[in-house]
Amino acid sequence: MQVGSLLRQLDPSHLAAPHRSLPRAVHCWIEEQLTNQLQVPVLKSRDTEAKGKGGLLCDLISEQDNHQLNSRSPVHVWGDFSDCVESERSQRMGNACIPLKRIAYFLCLLSALLLTEGKKPAKPKCPAVCTCTKDNALCENARSIPRTVPPDVISLSLANNNLQTLPKDIFKGLDSLTNVDLRGNSFNCDCKLKWLVEWLGHTNATVEDIYCESPPEYKKRKINSLSSKDFDCIITEFAKSQELPYQSLSIDTFSYMNDEYVVIAQPFNGKCIFLEWDHVEKTFRNYDNITGTSTVVCKPIVIETQLYVIVAQLFGGSHIYKRDGFANKFIKIQDIEILKIRKPNDIETFKIENNWYFVVADSSKAGFTTIYKWNGNGFYSHQSLHAWYRDTDVEYLEIARTPQALRMPHLILSSSSQRPVIYQWNKATQLFSNQTDIPNMEDVYAVKHFSVKGDVYICLTRFIGDSKVMKWGGSSFQDIQRMPSRGSMVFQPLQINNYQYAILGSDYSFTQVYNWDAEKAKFVKFQELNVQAPRSFTHVSINKRNFLFASSFKGNTQIYKHVIVDLSA
Repeated sequence: MQVGSLLRQLDPSHLAAPHRSLPRAVHCWIEEQLTNQLQVPVLKSRDTEAKGKGGLLCDLISEQDNHQLNSRSPVHVWGDFSDCVESERSQRMGNACIPLKRIAYFLCLLSALLLTEGKKPAKPKCPAVCTCTKDNALCENARSIPRTVPPDVISLSLANNNLQTLPKDIFKGLDSLTNVDLRGNSFNCDCKLKWLVEWLGHTNATVEDIYCESPPEYKKRKINSLSSKDFDCIITEFAKSQELPYQSLSIDTFSYMNDEYVVIAQPFNGKCIFLEWDHVEKTFRNYDNITGTSTVVCKPIVIETQLYVIVAQLFGGSHIYKRDGFANKFIKIQDIEILKIRKPNDIETFKIENNWYFVVADSSKAGFTTIYKWNGNGFYSHQSLHAWYRDTDVEYLEIARTPQALRMPHLILSSSSQRPVIYQWNKATQLFSNQTDIPNMEDVYAVKHFSVKGDVYICLTRFIGDSKVMKWGGSSFQDIQRMPSRGSMVFQPLQINNYQYAILGSDYSFTQVYNWDAEKAKFVKFQELNVQAPRSFTHVSINKRNFLFASSFKGNTQIYKHVIVDLSA
């Protein structure tokens, strides 16, 4: 008898649980080999001779020591065999001796064969809902999807099952398929079926034409003719990530010494709080702070390798701080003239022809919106704009007056007393000059700009009435879209990767997040956020992660993570 044929009689449980007895045929084969190969005589008992069952070892296994052997490992059992054979041989054949080493060697070899040769994994059986032959699997009118199919089938039919979708791995391992029939199903051609379209594009199997039943825009379209580009399966959302236990107004981000930081203006405790990214905990943590009084804006500006922070305050004057690398702290280096800046409301920094500037929008009746220029040692007053108009916001942008002209620096000042005013940079005088205003847009609190495919747009925030999106037409801004915005003080456009958003905050309702629709060339509603009295929204990109910081004048500062989800996965 061959080893392989004997081993195939073994149940896997004999290997998993060595204490169980082995099949009778194996024991008899051991006896035969001991007799023929190692010259161990066959000693038969009287019962064995009468019944013609085999040798002494078989009797020992099956009758005399069955209970004991079942409770012992195969190695111990085989040791008993050798002891038994040696004992009987000594009694009947005198002093003749068989070397135990030869027996031990033989038994070790046998044990290795038993342990290394096992059963092959069983092939998947034909599903109960299918009818299978050697090469075919017919699963029609089953009303359910078979989970396993024999891997060597050549033809598979899932026709007439009224299926709306298919699991992504249904054809996995079926490398021999040459024909697939999916007709007679009501497929919903959404992102869950995108994988089937991709599979149809590269499979060598013949697939009869199948059609979409839904959604309406794809009804009766041939699935075989669709491509993966027909499925828009990537969606995004802003998911709550962290909450900071304090109110805030302005939030800015900046890069300094190869790291990213966030600075938050806290109006009630008068601080500029600096945050850094904790690479271990994956959260934002405190880095440093500047203490003041009624802080409304903390504006960072990095000139060469030096960090400066302009701190605008409602009381006690506004100041400029410098980061001292040796002392590892912020040091006040300059006061901003209090006669011009009485009630600062916004600060914008910009660079023109390698010169750094910042402008402060002053909202007091007697103040001046003023531009300051860096002279190598500090900032000095460069130009005063818009005296006594109570400006609430200033925005720097570059636009071209004609399609062929180069873009020039501009400032847009928003005011509670008149329409937004546009100033253009004069290269000869190195000053801004008044050009025009934006008509029919009274009571604009703030203006923020963004670009799409080279076109310049602005978002105009109104506390009463509709906020607007306008597009630069070469000589003026033109209406594109209106958004209801009762109680809004911020309408912030921002871009994250290839996604253009606009976020409209409100003191009386949920914050509305809009996503730019390229085909419609306008914003569409995207998501709602619950932020109390929001005043600013800032995009922060750190360590390949994108976050949205939402300041709150009446509640906690919120941090959202920008999440990208593939619905076809």
